[in-house]
Amino acid sequence: MKKQGTILIVDDDEDINLTLSMLLRQHYKSVFTETNPFHLPRLLRQYEPEVLLLDMNFSKGLSDGKEGLSWLRKVKELSPDVQVIMVTAYSDVSRAVEAIKAGAADFVEKPWRNEKLLATIHSVFSLSQTQTQLTEARSRQSAMSEVLDQPFSEVIGQSAGMRAVMKTVEKVAGTDATVLILGENGVGKEVIARAIHRASHRTASVFIPVDMGAIPESLCESELFGHRRGAFTGAVEDRVGRFQLAQGGTLFLDEVGNISLSMQPKLLNALQTLTIMPVGGDRQVKVDARVICATNQSLKEMVAEEQFREDLLYRINTVEIHVPPLRDRGEDIDILATHFLRKYARKYQKETLEIAPETYDRLRDYAWPGNVRELQHMVERAVILSEGDTLQPADFHLSDILLSIGSAPKTLNLHDNEKKLIQEALEKTHGNISRAAQALGLTRAALYRRLEKHHKERLEQPD
Repeated sequence: MKKQGTILIVDDDEDINLTLSMLLRQHYKSVFTETNPFHLPRLLRQYEPEVLLLDMNFSKGLSDGKEGLSWLRKVKELSPDVQVIMVTAYSDVSRAVEAIKAGAADFVEKPWRNEKLLATIHSVFSLSQTQTQLTEARSRQSAMSEVLDQPFSEVIGQSAGMRAVMKTVEKVAGTDATVLILGENGVGKEVIARAIHRASHRTASVFIPVDMGAIPESLCESELFGHRRGAFTGAVEDRVGRFQLAQGGTLFLDEVGNISLSMQPKLLNALQTLTIMPVGGDRQVKVDARVICATNQSLKEMVAEEQFREDLLYRINTVEIHVPPLRDRGEDIDILATHFLRKYARKYQKETLEIAPETYDRLRDYAWPGNVRELQHMVERAVILSEGDTLQPADFHLSDILLSIGSAPKTLNLHDNEKKLIQEALEKTHGNISRAAQALGLTRAALYRRLEKHHKERLEQPD
């Protein structure tokens, strides 16, 4: 069975090229030859060889090997990972030893014995594979270190909504099913994803989070699947993508609704086949990562608007988990506020701080458009700026607009309640869409879609 891998032979003697290629093609799938060394830069980019057989002399009448050494240095500059075997006449052995010091992996003498030549090439190929694995391992270790250095908390909450969420987490954690976590910004979707990972059989491996909303569209494919050196401007070395970094663990794709339409079929293919194609690569790479996605957008609405593929939605939402907004988890607000108070009181050496009872009442009336993340930041700021031993409502600078919305009576009809809240938010913000969307915990686009829906309904009502 032929081995995977690419060999490039560069020798000015066409007979040698023919002989070597006939021998090596019996053992390796891809073997290419060239007589002109000035084509090396292009050939390195085109074929991405693991092993290069490079002659020591090219110009007629020269036998000092300096040409070969010069091209060796150029190759190591252009493609540091390519393993170079120098091909030399017997009288050039001392120069070949010099080539080893300059970065060559080995050398073979002319004339060669086929068995020794093959053994040398096999050995160098093994070295190439080991170095590739080491590079990937270092990338994985670097990513793991970054992730482990990021603080994250356990799931905190005793409300009915959070108990239902954690019940689903317990059921799905032991499987490899794809999970789609839905919820507004700041509700703790990544915390839920980490809870699934910790409770799964993959807990000993890495959890790799990727914020799809923060990746430029042009770099998305490279970020997820990796790239090969020279695949595009700025790709100065091979890079392992997030799918490979998450090998054996969990890949968390946050804000998955931001993936472009052109990228969606590639993500779908990766999920269906469990293989990826690095940008600029020529072979598929198998991956084994459990994928969890999250978004604050309505993917079903995006499907209807042809902004998100329906088949991709079905692929990523084998199980859906809806994380309720903080304003619907009133009984959790006290628990979370106390938790963050203890955390930051220790951090800023203010362990005697307490939250006044009337402050808790005020916090429960607040709309919390930024959800748990906003509460966390607000508590930290209050702790930093506090001057006494008790945090009062004034220490939190709660907006009167958001307090009135948060405490507004709600009907049991979700549709009517949505219209009422939107109308009140617009009135309180004097029609400012951005501030109204923030108060409601929505994006501007989401608020516009809801306004358009309610306007259309009003036009369709009979007079």
